[in-house]
Amino acid sequence: MTTTKIFDTLWAEYSERTPSAQKINELFIGKGNQIFNDHVAFRTFDDPRVDIEVLAKPFLAAGYVENGDYTFEAKKLYAKHYEHATDKNLPRVFISQLKIAEFSVELQEEVEKMISGIPLEALTSDDLVFKGRLWEQPSFEVYEKLQAETEYAAWLYVNGFCSNHFTVDINKLETFKSLQEVNHFLKDNGFKMNTSGGEIKGSPEEFLEQSSVLADRIPVDFKELTKEITSCYYEFAFRHPMPNGALFSGFVTGSADKIFESTDMKPK
Repeated sequence: MTTTKIFDTLWAEYSERTPSAQKINELFIGKGNQIFNDHVAFRTFDDPRVDIEVLAKPFLAAGYVENGDYTFEAKKLYAKHYEHATDKNLPRVFISQLKIAEFSVELQEEVEKMISGIPLEALTSDDLVFKGRLWEQPSFEVYEKLQAETEYAAWLYVNGFCSNHFTVDINKLETFKSLQEVNHFLKDNGFKMNTSGGEIKGSPEEFLEQSSVLADRIPVDFKELTKEITSCYYEFAFRHPMPNGALFSGFVTGSADKIFESTDMKPK
């Protein structure tokens, strides 16, 4: 699959579940901007059947290479980011996974049940990242139990394998010169920002500033009831030049830790 096909497919599914992203794009375009994507992110578990390496397959096949790894102690996550080997204009790819063994036996059993419920042909394909939720209809009781331990697992239980967020490359916007301007513009247009750790995560000294709107909520048909649950969100990244003059291309763990909370059902 070509990179164009990969990201077009991901965007089509993501924008359907995240109507605010399309609205924000229209606002930026209305101000005379062209939208460029800084990175796309995905969530999974560290089970070898569905881990980072499995989700990365279509990107590796399209010329991406690993470019950094990150550990989130408090959230019990590990992540890697990938960049295209030759075309630096293509979006980065950020994939995180939950360290299942660091949670309760109950959570481990639920995750095992989820993954064991995935059809074998999906597990052995190279496009799991596009598949969405592949296990049975979720139970609200299970969702709440997972959420009590980690919002991350609860989100995955409902949403499955999909783009958790796309990210606007603020450096390439023509009529906005800073993340502060972008945030102000978004709030003026009625969007709520993720304020965990401050509206802007990171700093020029760390060479990366990030912000995000809170995730959209979509109705989910649980076994017991229908309830609105967080889906995906839109992020915004401004990269600063390092001492060598090149723009910083990686991620800052402390900032990403707070960005994860954009999908929390109970924002901090």
